[in-house]
Formats: sequence, structure tokens, C-alpha cells
Amino acid sequence: MKKPLLLRVAVYSPYHLQHHKSLYSASLSPHQTKWNSKTNVIITHPTLAVMESCSSMNQLRQIQARMTLTGLITHTFPLSRLLAFCALSEAGDLRYARRLFSRIPQPNTFMWNTIIRGYNKGRNPATAFSFFILMLRHRVPFDPRTFVFALKACENFSTAPQGESVHSLARKTGFDSELLVRNGLVHFYAARGWLNHARGVFDEMSVKDVVTWTTMIDGYAACNCSDVAMELFGLMLEGDVEPNEVTLIAVLSACSQKGDLGMGKMIHEIMEKNNARWGLSLHNALLDMYVKCGSLVAAREVFDGMESRDVFSWTSMVNGYAKCGDLESARKFFEQTPQKNVVCWSAMIAGYSQNDKPEDSLKLFHEMLGQGFVPVEHTLVSVLSASGQLSCLSAGHWIHHYFVDGIRIPLTVTLANAIIDMYAKCGSIDAAAEVFSAMSERNLVSWNSMIAGYASNGRAKQAVEVFDQMKCLGFKPDDITFVSLLTACSHGGLVSQGQEYFDSMERNYEIKPKKEHYACVVDLLGRNGLVEEAYKLITNMPIQPCEAAWGALLSACRKYGNVELANLSASNLLSSDPEDSGVYVLLANICAKERKWGDVRRVRSLMRDKGVKKIPGRSLVEIDGEFKEFLVADESHPQSEEIYRVLDEIFMLSKLED
Repeated sequence: MKKPLLLRVAVYSPYHLQHHKSLYSASLSPHQTKWNSKTNVIITHPTLAVMESCSSMNQLRQIQARMTLTGLITHTFPLSRLLAFCALSEAGDLRYARRLFSRIPQPNTFMWNTIIRGYNKGRNPATAFSFFILMLRHRVPFDPRTFVFALKACENFSTAPQGESVHSLARKTGFDSELLVRNGLVHFYAARGWLNHARGVFDEMSVKDVVTWTTMIDGYAACNCSDVAMELFGLMLEGDVEPNEVTLIAVLSACSQKGDLGMGKMIHEIMEKNNARWGLSLHNALLDMYVKCGSLVAAREVFDGMESRDVFSWTSMVNGYAKCGDLESARKFFEQTPQKNVVCWSAMIAGYSQNDKPEDSLKLFHEMLGQGFVPVEHTLVSVLSASGQLSCLSAGHWIHHYFVDGIRIPLTVTLANAIIDMYAKCGSIDAAAEVFSAMSERNLVSWNSMIAGYASNGRAKQAVEVFDQMKCLGFKPDDITFVSLLTACSHGGLVSQGQEYFDSMERNYEIKPKKEHYACVVDLLGRNGLVEEAYKLITNMPIQPCEAAWGALLSACRKYGNVELANLSASNLLSSDPEDSGVYVLLANICAKERKWGDVRRVRSLMRDKGVKKIPGRSLVEIDGEFKEFLVADESHPQSEEIYRVLDEIFMLSKLED
């Protein structure tokens, strides 16, 4: 009978230990990381001890040669360690592992598990699963880890039959009673988004550990079921199961989705009470939660207290300050980020775009390209939005054709929607329609963008046609759809049709009209001379009229010379913003048009008394990629005389067209 390997290898002379130490140190550079393999066996043999610190295939081959010379390779355990290094180490070689495995006369369960695990790690699930099938055919005994590794391979298949067959086999062989296998099943179903199946396995388990609870909570959080995730976390705590770091990260993710600052603070308290050295990932999750819940003061405290930070930590702060409109602080954090990545650049670009700073957004985008960063989808969506805000067709057109048509970035539904919106805002509605028509997949945002594009470009008929197509294809309109549709009717003079759409919102679609919808109908009536009806609608609204409604009525009063309602509209607008110079100017112009000179003097006197100054009108024009700004009566440009002469000629030509 052979002695156990552990006893046999302990009798080797000190020479062997010294020999293998020099072999190891000769080939290991000070910058290489040792292989931190996991085994519960106490290793005393010098060759095996050196192999546990192996860091390259070159070293492994030398060790394997030594094992062959000494006969150590004929023993199961040393051979399994060779295989494990080749299959699982970062410095390993999976093809070498397969050749080694194929030469083993009777590989045991651990070796089969190792090769399956290796192919999973190498992102080759089909081969990993094929080895599981071979185990079954060769009647190799399974253990719980076999099923876990097989299920891990099944997570990456496009269909689910393989995973369900593994579940069925585990049930037939009795392994489904093992906690490890049940945890693997919960993870498999949760990873595929099959939460009902995962919960079914979870609820059947009489014994659950922290991995079980965490897997189920993380599954719900990943599928945006934050309420259920947090409810499950509460049950976990009631069951006296101590959460680990992964649990807390999953719950913080759910808090971020729901905006539940209270639960997020509770997690923070748990972290502080445990007084453990929590990892960077958990601190980043906590930071992200505070940012997404709008608690920037708490986020800054967490950030300042972090022992280490990565680009995610800095980007979270950039995002937080940008979203609350504090672009100066956002830019400060952006500039201080030690190693920026494309996500960090995109966060700052989006911050400018979303806070009405499109010029800065485009400028930073060009800086990013100049530093060699390749934009991602989120970057382009923000820059396309900035191009639309500026009506900068050349920039938007270049982004579309260079990055999307050039197949540098895949055209997703989100990106296509952004392109449609950009073209529509730049007045190139036919280009927007072309992109829309070519889309193989559309969502509600796609339809809304196209309806809004036609509405803003004065094509009411086409907007209505798109709306009808949308309904025929089974898309249900939302409140944004009706804002665009009512705007189209307003611009197209479709009064009765617009009123019918407004009336159908609640009746047919269960959408309660908001302030924006009432403002659209006020504009619809006012533009078409029904000023009194527009005012009547405002006074009978079940909600407080917004500034847009009063503004629409004031514009209608200007067009149709209703001074009385103009004064009333202006009064309501100025009560919310007494320093809006545009309201004073518009009211004065209405009074002047109707020759109410006393009212004109009264409005101008009121402006002087309140210290309100008229903001001069300005225009932007793009020339060779640069934006030139012009104010009313601006003569600062060296060619201003020539510019005004051309403008006069254009004005005269427009009069002739009328």
C-alpha cells in the first residue's frame, strides 16, 4: 500500500528544496505576481511548494520536467496541480492544459472540474459544457462543484435548454439537495433574468446561506426590481444572516434605482458599525448611491474619507455635480481625475450638454478625440444632443457618418433616436426620416422623436401620419407623444383634430393631461384666432396654469391685438418672474401696435422702476467649425458694414417674396 503523498514527499533532502528555490528565483522577475492558487492540502514537498508560486508557463515546464524525472508526476495530486495552473492561472495556457488532460489515463472528478472551469474562465462555454457531457458519457462521478461549473457555462448560451437539463440531472441524481448546487441554480436563473424560476428554487431551500440571499437580491437588483430586492434584504436580516460585501453592493444598487436614500443610509450605518476594512467596490457603490439619490454632501464625505479611489470614484463626483447643475465643481473633479477614461470624459461632456452648455460639450468632445480616446455610445448621444441644441448640422452630420456609417460604433436604437433628434432640430427633417425608416427596431422614443421632428419643422400632416402608423403597429402613446402631436396640430392649424386628440388622452389612453398639454391647446386655439376660447380654457383648467400657457396666450394677443388679455397674461407671467424683460417688451409692442401709447409708457416706466433691462437679441452662426456670435445692432465685427448690406438685401428679397 502506498504511503499518502504528504508523508512520502516530506523525506526529500534539503538539496531538493535549495535546488528548486534557485530554479524559481532565477526565472521570476520582481514585478511578476505569484500564482495564488487555492488548495486545502498542506504542501511540504519542495517541488510542489515552488509550483504554488509559479508565475509563467516557462517555469511550469521546468517544474513539470523535474516532476517527470523524479516520478512525482505519476501521482494524482501533483498532476492535478499542474493542470490547475495551466487551466486557471492568468499566466496559464488552456491549450496546454487540454493536451495535458488528454494524456491522463483516468482523470478524476477534480481534474474534469478543473478543465470545465478553465474553459469557462477562457470564455468558451460550449467547450466547457462539452466536457460536462463527456463526463456523463464516461460515467465519471460528479460532485456538487461539477454542477456549479456546468451551470456557469450554461449562463452564456443564448437559449436555456442546457441549463434546464443540468437542473433536471441534479434532481435525478439527488445533487439538487446540496446547498452549493442550489446556489448555482439560483444564480443561473437569476443571471438569465428568469426571476420566477430563481425564486422557485430559492423558496424551496430549507437552508440558505449568505450566498443564497445575496444571489437572489442581486438578481432582483439587476432586473430593476428594487422593491423586491430590498424586501428580501429585510427578510435576510430578520433571519440573522450576516450580509457580506457583495450583498451590500447589490442592495445599494437597488437603492440607487429606487432613489431610496433612507435604506442607503442604513447600509452606510451597517458598514460603520462593523468597522471592517470594506473594499473599494463597496465604497464606490455607496458613493454612487448618494450621488443618484441627490445627496451630494454625503457623497463628498464618503469620497473624502476613501483610503483609495479609482476612476469610477472620480467620475461619480463629476456626474453628481453635473446633474445638479454645478458645472464648475464637476469640471474641477474632472480635471483632478488622475487617469481619465472614456466614461469620465463622457460624464463631463454630458454634463455640459444637459445643462445648456452645448458649445462647451462640443469643445470637450474634440479635446477628448485629440487625446486619443474613442467615444462610446453615451458620448455620441450627448454630443449629438449638443449639436441639435446649436443647430450645428455639420458637426452632427460628421458624427453620424464617421462613427456610425463608418461602423466604428454600432447603431443601437438609442443612438439612432439621438441622430433623428439632431437632424430634426437642425432642420434636416428628411435626413431624420431616412434614419427612422432604416431602423430595424424602434421603441416609443423613436416614434416620439419623429413626431416631434415633424411638428417642430411645420409638417403637421406627416406628424399625424407617423402617429397613426405607431398605433397600427401596437405602440401605446405616452404623455410625451401627445405634447408633440398637439404641437403639430397647433403649427398646422388643425384645431378640431387637435382638440379631439386632447379629449382622447384620458378617454382612450388613460393619460391625465398635464400643464404642458393644456399649454399646447392654449397655443392651438390662440394661433388660430380663438383667443377668448384659449383664455376660457386657462381659467377652467383643473390644475394651475404654467408659464407656457400664459406665454402662448400673450403671443396670440400680439397676433390678434387683444390688449386686455395681453395685460392679464403679462401680469400672470411677471408674478412668477418679474425680471423677464421679454414679457415687458412683448406687452409694450402689443400696446404700440394698437396705438395705446399711454400703456406703452406705463410698461416702460415699470421696467425702469424695477431695474429691468432689455436683453439684446443675439445669433450664432457656424463658420469653418467655429461659432460666431452677433448681437442686435452689433458693429464690432471688422466686416460689419458688408454684413449689414447683405442682410438688407436678404430682407428686401424676402419682402418681394411676400
